Amino acid sequence: MLPQTSPDVAPPYIRDAGDPRRRERALDDLSTGFRRWRLAATLARLDIRNRYRGSVLGPFWLTLSTAIMVAGLGLLYSTLFKLPLISYMPFLAVSLLVWNTINQIVGDACTSLIQSEGIIRQMPLPYTVHALRCVFRNIIIAAHNLPLIIVIFAICGVLPGPAALLAIPGLLLITLNAFAAAVFLGMICARFRDIGQIVASAMQFFFFLSPVLWKPELLGARQAWLPLNPFFVLIETVRGPLLGTGPSALIWASAILYTTAACALALAFFIRFRGRIAFWV
Repeated sequence: MLPQTSPDVAPPYIRDAGDPRRRERALDDLSTGFRRWRLAATLARLDIRNRYRGSVLGPFWLTLSTAIMVAGLGLLYSTLFKLPLISYMPFLAVSLLVWNTINQIVGDACTSLIQSEGIIRQMPLPYTVHALRCVFRNIIIAAHNLPLIIVIFAICGVLPGPAALLAIPGLLLITLNAFAAAVFLGMICARFRDIGQIVASAMQFFFFLSPVLWKPELLGARQAWLPLNPFFVLIETVRGPLLGTGPSALIWASAILYTTAACALALAFFIRFRGRIAFWV
């Protein structure tokens, strides 16, 4: 004879993505994940340590390789574009470092959940922790390249003024977009594994479409269309203040608009499909 269940006790059932409380659960995941940001930062540092285990220079190999790339491309493209090397090198250094950071973030975002498959299946951690882990890991990598900008600015005699502090909001916008990408791309790439290859190809296309190697002034009147490129907008919010040119109000408005749209899309997708992540990875 089956045991009778008390009428005061609700029968257990399994909630999935169709749960009407999925919004509450997703927001709780975000809240708990942000409260555990120290765990995400620790995991990110561990990733960097494991990646360069046994290496003498460690992450500074990235700094060295980036320095060689900046020097080589600076000599080449300053000649092709007939630009003074002393003015082109600071532009190229900041552009490449910001672009490399964005490109690395997007690439890591595609695997932010897949590479955490073991942890997801074994430990009840908020999915937000894995997204933050991806963001912190790339922040640490980008920080190792900061000395390169300082050295190039010193050699070329570029001294950023107080307006350079406006680069901080630009970095914040890039960080918010990085988190949104880690959530959205992490989920969609866990469901459709071929998306990562499509994203990598798209990033190569946008690299040449964005003014990273070339200056926006080369487009003449057509540079008015550049704010339609979200990568240009994000790069310019950091590059402009550091180089003393200062982004226009249109650039800041576009950057805020793109960031809001990215965060809203990631949040909507996370609320709708969070319950299926464990089955996708």
